[in-house]
Order: sequence, then C-alpha cells, then structure tokens
Amino acid sequence: MTSAKTDASVVLVHAAWTDGSSWNKVTGELQRKGLKVVAAQIPLTSFTDDVAVLKKVLLRQKGPIVLAGHSYGGAVITAAAAGNANVKALVYIAAIVPDEGETVGDVFRRVPPHPSAPKLQPDADGFLWLTVDAFRSAFAPDASGSETALMEATQKPIALKCLGEPMTNPAWREKPTWFLIAEKDLMVSPETQRFTAARMKSKVVSLPVDHTPLASKPDAVAELITAAATSA
Repeated sequence: MTSAKTDASVVLVHAAWTDGSSWNKVTGELQRKGLKVVAAQIPLTSFTDDVAVLKKVLLRQKGPIVLAGHSYGGAVITAAAAGNANVKALVYIAAIVPDEGETVGDVFRRVPPHPSAPKLQPDADGFLWLTVDAFRSAFAPDASGSETALMEATQKPIALKCLGEPMTNPAWREKPTWFLIAEKDLMVSPETQRFTAARMKSKVVSLPVDHTPLASKPDAVAELITAAATSA
C-alpha cells in the first residue's frame, strides 16, 4: 500500500445514529498509509453541542488538519472548521452540507425522500432512532447482516435540535473540498449531493455505493481522504 506523503492529521466525524467506530475500516486503511487519524465522538444532542465538541478535538491537533464528515457529520465539519487556519481541506462522504442560513433539515428535505427511506418519528425526548430494518434497507444496505445488526445495537440517536439550527459561516467558502457522491444513497438524495458538491466546487468522486461506504467501500473513502491530505 502506498504511503501518504503528508504531515497532516485526519479528523473523522460520524453521522447520525453512529459513533466514531463507524469509521473503523477507513481508519485502518488510513493508518496503513501512515496517516495520523482521530475519530471524533460528537454527542448528537444539538448542532451547537456537536460543533463545540468538534472544535475542542481540533484544538488538540498539531499541524495541518484534513477534516472529513459522513452524512450529518458534513454539516458539523462545515461549521466547526470556519476560521480555523489549521484545517486545510474538507472531505464530504454522502454528506449534508448547508450554506449560510440553511439548516440540516433544509438540505435533507430539499427533494422528496426515497420510498425506501425510513419514516422518522421523534421519541418523547425529541430523539430520532432507527430500527434494524432501516439500517438494512436504507442506511447501509450493502453492509453485511452482522454489521447492520451491530449498527442498530450500538446506535446513538440524533436530536431534532441537530436538524433545525441554521449554519452561520460555512467553512467550504474558504477551504478546498472533496466530495464522495453515493449514487445508490437512499438516505441523502444523490441529486442533493450533486447539487451541494457543485455549489462548493468540490473535487468529486461519484461511485455506485450506498449511504454508508465507510462500511461497504472503505478503500475508496480512504483514497479520497488521502488525496485531500496529500494536497494539504
């Protein structure tokens, strides 16, 4: 495996219903390339909370940083990296990426949901959960049955508050971006992914993968992040 010639650190930010371990396959690929990797753990309790936690993680890194976000994590990296000169590149994986004044919900609902997408209803405390069937039919249909069972067992629910807070200053307006478009995505519309990648002028890789290529195509995800890290 080719080593990445860079001193940049890679910080990975997980999606809704997951935690940092969702990046394990990608983390291993990046480490084998010689990259320093940190998989952040965000609480999914509000957009403000998630951004604040990620900013603390970024402060602990020395030198240049490549910041990667999956799905909802794309919104979090967009807010947290604004004004941080150490963040040299942003990598989006099947991501939700608001512009200034937009919310995660605005982008997520930009086009009608896929018929196979789960019908999300908050619990009494305002959190959204997925069933194992939702993981298997929409969130990660290309993953193995044992992997989706583990996802369901270890999921972190996401608060409705995460979906309704507007973006302030989006970091993609000041930093180079890369975007992996998941052409078979049933959670975040591929049309929306193409729209957001185009308006950010991202370097794009479009692949016939599901919403969670971290599990189904980790080598491709690692290659994109490595390209960004080498550039940084």
